[in-house]
Order: sequence, then structure tokens, then C-alpha cells
Amino acid sequence: MTSVSAPAPLHETDARVVEHPTHWATRARLLWQHRRILARVSVISLIAGLCIAFIIPKQYTAVTSIMPPEQQGSSAMLLAALAGRGSSLGALGSLAGGFLGEHPTTALFIDLLQSGTVSGHLIERFDLKHVYHKRYNIDTAKHLARVTKITDDKKSGVITIKVQDHDPVRARDLAQGYLDELNALVTRTSTSAARQERIFIEHRLHSVQADLERAQLQLSEFSSKNSTIDIREQTRAMVDAGARVQGELLVEQSGLQSLRQIYGDGNIRVRETEARIAALQQDLNKMTGSSAPLVPEEAGVNNANSSTEAKGELYPPLRQLPRLAVPYADLYRRVRVQEAVFELLTQQYEIASIDEAKDTPAIKVIDPPGVPERKSFPPRLLLALLFSFLAFGSTSALILMREQWSNIDERDPRKILVSEVLPVLRRRLESVSALRRGEG
Repeated sequence: MTSVSAPAPLHETDARVVEHPTHWATRARLLWQHRRILARVSVISLIAGLCIAFIIPKQYTAVTSIMPPEQQGSSAMLLAALAGRGSSLGALGSLAGGFLGEHPTTALFIDLLQSGTVSGHLIERFDLKHVYHKRYNIDTAKHLARVTKITDDKKSGVITIKVQDHDPVRARDLAQGYLDELNALVTRTSTSAARQERIFIEHRLHSVQADLERAQLQLSEFSSKNSTIDIREQTRAMVDAGARVQGELLVEQSGLQSLRQIYGDGNIRVRETEARIAALQQDLNKMTGSSAPLVPEEAGVNNANSSTEAKGELYPPLRQLPRLAVPYADLYRRVRVQEAVFELLTQQYEIASIDEAKDTPAIKVIDPPGVPERKSFPPRLLLALLFSFLAFGSTSALILMREQWSNIDERDPRKILVSEVLPVLRRRLESVSALRRGEG
């Protein structure tokens, strides 16, 4: 048979019910008793917080945002491989993300912006070691990374760069410097087929240009020494001129025979006709020239005995034109070939440059960085209120702890331990301070 316990007395039940609220009310009453101290501490801490907040240097934040280009074909594959962070799986994952509609170049550009190359160039460009008061580049780079925040939008792929600095102009310049270094780094690391083709054509173009200049110089030297401008036209002109002189010579010779029969050999008209015939014969011999073989020289083919340069003649002899035509045609052919190759390579170079410009990723700036007008840090009122709240909470905790400590029984082991340790610590501190005063 179960026994029924007697109900607890009414006053014990009431005590158990009001135990917790009485404990809370006791602490609140204790704090209310010390409200003057708490209010004084809160006001002093608020004033101190405001002073500290005004002492903290102002920070300005420059913001810029860019939109990475959409990569196509081999360029996307190469850029994704560059962003693979040493893992082929990472490159394949980025490439697959691009096919699925994501932005593989966003992660690549963020990695490039956070690379040591970009930070190193910015440190040298803006002398950040002196600005941040750092001795080593690695410490300066860490400080630059702390004041720089690079985020991306997962949906649109837009990259936002925020740079914080004490100087608003330098903050703007650093944000712009990130864009400039990213552009230069992407261009420098681009290994597309169009770039390789453009580099090859550029080197070949320089070589062909040198060959063309050399061939033109050889042709000009040969033409200058042998008075050859256009062999075909010169041959036609020389033949026409020779035929005309020879015709005049035959007429004068026929007239000479008639004059000799009429006036005799000593007549002045006969002598004048003979002089004209001699002059025409000399001109014809000069135009005809010698058929002696030409001697090859270093700068071309020339004849030392019948050189037009040595004789001061304006055109080569008629009999030498066939011999001059062969080396002239060879030199002229070289010039024409080099000109055709140079023109073709120039066209291909322009096409390759256009293809490279299309294939090379370009940074599309959405919001260029501007000089910030308002500070971004510190929030002075918030810091002052936070400091005041911490001071109020700490003072309240000390008041409650002191009250709780005073209510502990003197025979409590914790209080006995503290009473034994405190005198020893006090004596040690007094001895250390006395020793320091003696040394001073």
C-alpha cells in the first residue's frame, strides 16, 4: 500500500518560487544603489571613447568595378588553365563552369589581382614601403592585402575592388593601379595562337625589311655606277638615237662626196662637212661602245676600262646593255620579290594584330575609381557608444563580483587561499619597485 507524503509547508513553497526573481532583483537593486558610479563611469567612458575615436586617423575607401570578358575558343581554355592553381582538374572545372554559363575568368582575374606580381608593382610604383612604414616587401604586401578587398558577384561575374587609405587621392590611384596592372599582366601572359602568329610575323617582317633595304641598296649602287635606270627603255632609246645618228652620218657622207667633186678637198665647206662627219662618228662610237667583257666587282658588275662613271657618261654603251641587263634584272628581281614579301607580311601582320586584339582579354571598367569624399572609418559615435557600453558592463560586473566575494564565508577555502597569496604578491611587488627605485 503506497504512502502519501505530506505536503510541503506553505512558506517553503513560496521561498522556492521567489528564489530566482529575488536573486535577479537583488543584483538589480545592488546596481541601482551604485547608479552614481555607473553613470559617472559611463559618461567618462563616452567622452574617452569620443576622444579615442577622433584620434584614430581617417580612412577613405576608393571603389571600382570591372566586368571580365567572355572567353571563346582556345583563349578561354588557356586562361582557365592559367587559373588552375597548379591543378589540371581545376582548369577543367573552370572550363566546364564556362560551358555551364558561369564566369571562369572571374576567379582568374581575382587570382591575378591578388598575385605577388601585381602587389610588387604597386609597392614599387607608389613607394608603399615608405607609406606603410614597412622594411620588407612581404610585410608591405600583407598590409596592402589587408586594406584591399576584392569581391565578385556570383551571378553577374562583376568584380569589385575596394582600396582603403589615409589619403583619398592615393586610395583612388591604388584602385586605378590595380586595373592598370591587371591589364598589363593579362596582356603579358596571353599565349593565344594569334599572339604567337603576330610575334612570328613581326620577327619575319623585320628580317624581310632588312633584306629589302639591302637589295634596294645593291640595285641603286649598280644603277649609279653603270647609269642603268631602266634597261628596256634605255635600250629602245639608245637604238633610236643610234639609228638617227647613223642616218645623219650617211647623209653627211653623201654630201661630202658631192662637195669634193665641186669644190675640191681644200674648200671650207668640205672641211666643215668632214668635221660634222667626225663628230657624228664619235657620237656613234660612244653610243655603240666596246664589246669587251665586263669584270665583276664587289658591288655589282662593272667594266673598269669602259666604266660610265670614270668617263662621266650619262648612259651605258649600246653594246654593253645586253651584258648589264642580266645583273640588273637579277637585282631588280630581288627588289621586287622582297617588296612583294614585305607587302604580304605587312598585311598578315595587321590581320594578326587585329586577331590578337580580339583574342586578348580586355578589362571592361564599369565604375572607374574616383576620389572618395567621405571617410569610411572610423565610425566615431558607434565606437564611443561601444566603449561606454563596455565600461558600463565591466563596472557592473566588478560591483557584482565584489558583492559576491564579500558574502563568501571567511572559512571558505577560496578566500583563505586568496588571503595567503595576496600578501606574498604584495611584498614581491614592493621589493621589485624598491629595487627599481634604487637602480634609478
